[in-house]
Amino acid sequence: MKEQGTKSKDANLSSIGLENVSTAYWNLTPKELIEKTLVKGEGVLTDTGALAIDTGEFTGRSPKDKFTVYDSITKDTIWWGDINIKFEPEKFDKLYDKVTKYLKNKEIYVRDCYACADPKYRINVRVITETPWANLFSNNLFLRPTVKEIENYKPEWHIVCVPGFKANAKEDGTRQHNFAIINFTKKTILIGGTGYTGEIKKGIFTILNYILPEQKGVLSMHCSANVGKDGDTAIFFGLSGTGKTTLSADPNRGLIGDDEHGWSDTEIFNFEGGCYAKCVNLSKEKEPQIYNAIKAGALLENIVLKKGTSIVDYDNISKTENTRAAYPINFINNAVEPSVGGIPKNIFFLTCDAYGVLPPISKLSAGQAMYHFISGYTAKVAGTEVGITEPTLTFSACFGKAFLPLHPTKYAELLGKKLKENKVNVWLVNTGWIGGSYGVGSRIKLSYTRALITAALNGTLQKVQFETLPVFNLNVPVTCPEVPSEILNPRNLWKNKDAYDTKANSLAASFIKNFDQFASDASKEILDAAPKVAINA
Repeated sequence: MKEQGTKSKDANLSSIGLENVSTAYWNLTPKELIEKTLVKGEGVLTDTGALAIDTGEFTGRSPKDKFTVYDSITKDTIWWGDINIKFEPEKFDKLYDKVTKYLKNKEIYVRDCYACADPKYRINVRVITETPWANLFSNNLFLRPTVKEIENYKPEWHIVCVPGFKANAKEDGTRQHNFAIINFTKKTILIGGTGYTGEIKKGIFTILNYILPEQKGVLSMHCSANVGKDGDTAIFFGLSGTGKTTLSADPNRGLIGDDEHGWSDTEIFNFEGGCYAKCVNLSKEKEPQIYNAIKAGALLENIVLKKGTSIVDYDNISKTENTRAAYPINFINNAVEPSVGGIPKNIFFLTCDAYGVLPPISKLSAGQAMYHFISGYTAKVAGTEVGITEPTLTFSACFGKAFLPLHPTKYAELLGKKLKENKVNVWLVNTGWIGGSYGVGSRIKLSYTRALITAALNGTLQKVQFETLPVFNLNVPVTCPEVPSEILNPRNLWKNKDAYDTKANSLAASFIKNFDQFASDASKEILDAAPKVAINA
């Protein structure tokens, strides 16, 4: 085996069965990885210098093909079901052996990196990839050790990513030819049959969602975070289409991170060293920070170039709606490094309510915060996904159900404990419709939402009068600077008040029905925070 690049003197691949590869490239620079990709004909450069590649058959994650090895560590702790699917240890060993045989006499790319910006929780991760561009992704998304740190680097976890290897489902125990399997005992994530790099990122997020709450008492969160000039940290939770990226990207506040964070006893810290931003309809005017970050060293996935040019057509989604850019966080000009902040003063749950029921902003009690955290509600509207022609209810526990190895109530109770200990303000923000449902009402102006969030951040909303909204029992401010008072209570804008009441009760019933799956494990405080459906509605 030939070896090139920078590595520690003790580093070797024989311990993980990869001693028979032809060449192992260790910790190549982004420039070197880009050159390798171009030489192999697996990518092209855009006019801004970014590397554009196609991930092949899969342009997104495949949740039904994500497995967790069922063993002595996981059998009594994992939330088993359709999110965490069991995989037998013996099957894992046989499949891993097949992968190592597949890689015999092939080139591989090795990346030494780590997760968690707080040194107390740092986890060293060695990523082995079949393609140079997947190694560039790992360099961009994870935290990057210095050359001096690499001299004594020892991995705790390994990721082996081989998109060219396809499993035999019948023989290997997978659902189909692609797979992503987490083995907590062997501290290994095995990915095959898919080139979608998000599987690498979310594999580590999933293990942190287990290790940190279960073993360290740290709340792991699928959220963005920023910090003000006075050191006040804010967190933004929200599913796709709620405005999480847009609203957390504030030129007056430093970006801690855009997607994955931990909350310890003393601070908020980013898990990652980069951003994996959606690119659909991207423009310099709408999202200048992301647009300007797509330069030399950045990786673009599944985009389309304008005919005969090297210019990206961000409006072209003929390959997928899930076009992506992966870049180091320091490509954002107001990024905070190291990516840590103090205990949050404000938390925002963002939801796009297409039914026009929820207020533009409301203040939640600790019990309500836990309830809405577990619910993770939003509504998808026509145009957001193929096949959606009318508003569709979506509930994703803890705003990231697909990545939760533990039962959602464990994360919610840890959140509630931290809220009470630190007296944090939690706000439910509706970025969706008012004055009626989708098709009748109108979407709340972005300028109003920004004004409401600013008023929450600077303490203005702490000083105004509140009223309680029936059914959901939400505390709603009566006034807010730069926002018309009549929109703050959503019922005011409905011409037919009875129709609003009916819709509110219908949405409340959906919340209650969704929560049934968690009720047996939820505390009385959480259960008491559920909306109350009016009997005569």
